[in-house]
Amino acid sequence: MVVGAYQRKLEELATMPNLELTVIVPPRWRDDRGETRLERAFTDGYRLVETPIALNGHFHLHFYPRLTEALEEAKPDLVHVDEEPYNVAAWQTVRWAVRSRVPVLFFTWQNLLRRYPPPFNWMEQYCYDHAAAAIAGNQEAERVLRAKGFRRPVWVIPQFGVDPALFSHSASNKPGVPPLIIGYAGGLVPEKGVDVLLKAVALCQEQAAAVVAQPGRSVACCEVHIAGEGRERQRLQALARELGLEGKTFFLPRLPSLAMADFYRTLHVLVLPSRTLPNWKEQFGRVLIEAMASGVPVVGSTCGEIPNVIGDAGLIFPENDPHALAAILMELASNAQLRAELSRRGRARVLELYTQRRIAEATYAVYTAVLANSR
Repeated sequence: MVVGAYQRKLEELATMPNLELTVIVPPRWRDDRGETRLERAFTDGYRLVETPIALNGHFHLHFYPRLTEALEEAKPDLVHVDEEPYNVAAWQTVRWAVRSRVPVLFFTWQNLLRRYPPPFNWMEQYCYDHAAAAIAGNQEAERVLRAKGFRRPVWVIPQFGVDPALFSHSASNKPGVPPLIIGYAGGLVPEKGVDVLLKAVALCQEQAAAVVAQPGRSVACCEVHIAGEGRERQRLQALARELGLEGKTFFLPRLPSLAMADFYRTLHVLVLPSRTLPNWKEQFGRVLIEAMASGVPVVGSTCGEIPNVIGDAGLIFPENDPHALAAILMELASNAQLRAELSRRGRARVLELYTQRRIAEATYAVYTAVLANSR
């Protein structure tokens, strides 16, 4: 909720009947992609309350020293904690709700069946025992909840949608390419597979050079624009040089949420090349729906939830396979009709499933059901 573009869902929620909304957020959040400061972008119709955070950046251990005061001032009939049930912040919130006899629900993205050591498994079990319901961000997260013994109602709803007015249809997918502008946005960390994308672009360059050497034939070349931060940045820059992609690979800083729409408008295609690791697999891939809303064709790996998010509105390749990805990119470079069709399908899929309004309506339905059951 510190991200400005995501707050559009809160404005949509605040328009629902008989709902008075207070949202409690930290002033900033840190992770391996850097620090995100609280943006106040869409704040009409509800209260956005800033409260201090302790152990910022420690996902399992962070908590809110003044949370009790903020909750007691809000006097909620229902508490929705956007935290995984095995961390301190979720346990802290559920404990307050139990003491105050207020129904509480939590959110989870966790799509790997993992067992945690004490005290985290104790906190997780406490949340399972006392929460009235849960929202799972993807289908596998619901299965994980059930496998770990959660028996209360679960709804599968992405945490956020997109604002189709902000992420509007792009005019970038024009027939004349070259070069094909390929984009990636997100963390520069091993699990995101950016090295796979660079290797695929290098293969495209090799194929393009081979075709150009044949009389009477030509093929579009590629550029890749990478927006994000993370511990892999220097290694990826070195890899781009090793692959001969200097002048064709551009590393941008992590962009503010409200600048992402302009980034998508510069692209012909967005790629999310995530790979599964023992402790992680893709939980959703928000950049996919932002790009789709912008009319940018998307390509994703088979990692985690990516195929379910894309559906038939984009193209999928086996994770960790740069050759398969290169073949898709070459096809997109030479096939304007395919790009236009994927652009149309992507925008339509977002309007049907993934707008902030749709997500807000689904979340409000959960609230009303939980309150009805509690009564």
